[in-house]
Amino acid sequence: MNPFFSIVKAVALAILVVAAGSFPAAAETPSKVVEKFQANLLQVMKDAEKLSVRQRYERLASTVETSFHLPLMVQIATANHWQDASPSQRVQLVSAFRRMSVTTLATLFDSYDGESFQILAEKPGPQHTQLVLTKLTKSDKSTVNIAYVARRFDDGWRMIDVIVDNGISELKVRRSEYSSILKSDGVPGLVALLNRKADELISK
Repeated sequence: MNPFFSIVKAVALAILVVAAGSFPAAAETPSKVVEKFQANLLQVMKDAEKLSVRQRYERLASTVETSFHLPLMVQIATANHWQDASPSQRVQLVSAFRRMSVTTLATLFDSYDGESFQILAEKPGPQHTQLVLTKLTKSDKSTVNIAYVARRFDDGWRMIDVIVDNGISELKVRRSEYSSILKSDGVPGLVALLNRKADELISK
């Protein structure tokens, strides 16, 4: 798999709050939300070799749900199709998006070889967001710049996008990927596709 594509998929998510978290986000800064997400991800990486994909999924699910605002991310990624979807279709779409996002993380972060995350800065972003600038240092000492876009909601700060190497937006990638299936099969088709891909990955 292309290493760059893997990084984009892995730090995402993408994908993306549906359930209450294990800690109160309201009292936390955007940087603290990112720090906790990255720390949990790193711990799963360190334990990955003794865990199945499903076990890594279970460890990461809560972290994704408490760190990202999945409904808003799906709404942006599906554009006008979200507005046309019924309430039940929206629920199904968020659920499928969450499954695919967490499964992608559980699949790609399957080992640890000295990688580390570092928060570099936090600064104002567009449209009342905050940008949390971080750096991933890989085992060969090469680095990847990762910026998390955070927005404040009633229950606290949540991440709504991830930008890799100062230019590649996770939501723009998802929007491009989803456009074809949405045009041909609508929201039900995208829900089925995401769930099918998640099932394939988690069965490995």
